[in-house]
Amino acid sequence: MSLNRQLVVTLILLTATVIFFALTSVDIVVQDLFFNQETHQWVLGRDEEPYRFIFYDGIKKLLILVALSFLFALLFFRKRALIKRYKQGILVVVLSAILVPLVVGFLKKETNMPCPKHEIHYGGVYPKTAVWESYPKEFKESRIRCWPAGHASGGFALLSLFFLFKSRRNRVKALIVALSVGWSMGLYKMLVGDHFLSHTLITMLLAWLIVLLVQRVVTLRDVA
Repeated sequence: MSLNRQLVVTLILLTATVIFFALTSVDIVVQDLFFNQETHQWVLGRDEEPYRFIFYDGIKKLLILVALSFLFALLFFRKRALIKRYKQGILVVVLSAILVPLVVGFLKKETNMPCPKHEIHYGGVYPKTAVWESYPKEFKESRIRCWPAGHASGGFALLSLFFLFKSRRNRVKALIVALSVGWSMGLYKMLVGDHFLSHTLITMLLAWLIVLLVQRVVTLRDVA
């Protein structure tokens, strides 16, 4: 599939996913699996170890280290043959590692959507609402930042590794690694009540869209 076609398909899938989850109760059905209505407890406590270290603090530090390593190689070893060969791919990885979390973070700030634990259904005070809807006028709670999934965005930024490798086999491996990391981070946040399934799925599609756009820009830059 051409890059332009991938962009269009991904944008359509992203839009359809947002609408589908907003108009259905799939999120609630899935999230109920991780919540005990009798004890009002999630499957995992937010600070429960070693899960917090493995899937939150530790993985975040590892992803930052990976991104900095690529940036370091691009800045200080750009004349090496290996770096020259993979320069375009490394640039895509570095830019994606920066832009994916930034864009997701901006959306989290602007959309004002609650986490599962904040919704009335799970003992919170926020009503269920679609991303394009406003809260009732009488609802005076402060703004909140839970949509889409910010934590998993770092993991899904690794989808950019697809454009680092040359062979189909290595590209497939890169996708498997990126999806495994992104979904493990996203699932952890679901288990502690911080995100719905749709939050993580939307972040994945959004990340891939941003990666495709970065690849497009980098390719055009090199051609020019």
